[in-house]
Amino acid sequence: MRFDPRSLVDVAVLVAREAGSLALTTREAAVADVDTKSTITDVVTAADRAAERLVRERLASLRPGEPVIGEEEGGQAAAEGLTWVVDPIDGTVNYLYGIPHYAVSIAAQVDGESIAGAVHEPASGRTWTAARGGGAWLDGRRLQVNDVTRLDVSLLGYGFAYRADRRQRQAETWAKLATKVRDIRRAGAASLDLCAVAAGRLDAYAEHALGRWDWAAGALLAREAGAVVKVPGEAPELGADATFAAAPGIADALYAALVDAGFARV
Repeated sequence: MRFDPRSLVDVAVLVAREAGSLALTTREAAVADVDTKSTITDVVTAADRAAERLVRERLASLRPGEPVIGEEEGGQAAAEGLTWVVDPIDGTVNYLYGIPHYAVSIAAQVDGESIAGAVHEPASGRTWTAARGGGAWLDGRRLQVNDVTRLDVSLLGYGFAYRADRRQRQAETWAKLATKVRDIRRAGAASLDLCAVAAGRLDAYAEHALGRWDWAAGALLAREAGAVVKVPGEAPELGADATFAAAPGIADALYAALVDAGFARV
């Protein structure tokens, strides 16, 4: 079965912008209705749930019969054909606190691989898009990763897991990396971190414990912009649930440095 990635991008953009508008305009009421999931620090708001319901309804109308996997309501991938992968609000803690760094992420996958995706930032109105083989874009501007070749002058993005014991191990690992790079950033939204690699705003990004909805669109953007990308299951030396994206000129050096720092043991 063949799909046109560009037409799927159009659908993802349309629906992501609608969900983003909902999240933006309902934030004040939504953050008054907060629950937790895996740990007390893993929050979900009424807007997360409402945005995912909107996405599911719109995709059911625009692409009937295609299954959806979402962060809040779950779901299963299609045995054959296309599956939509949705994070209704990536960066919920930022959203909760009024930090405008959060996004709606929607990707279309076939056999577990992303072929189209959109990451929309409600607060800025920016939309990042990619279609397999068609490059990565930010509001009509083509993206390209940095041409950096030295790890010691590279800017890295990272993230923390929700479990306290794992955060401790992650902190120890990142401390070992701190002297080998220019600096490290923790922004709080994996999809946007991957987009930042695509745009050259970060030279690389690595994190554990992401859900498929966290990386499905952003990893495609980074790859289409020229990054070396590994999603969970593809980089066992970094850990079974590691996500990795880096400019080609530093990818091997960073990969080796993460292995040496014990990244797989976190």
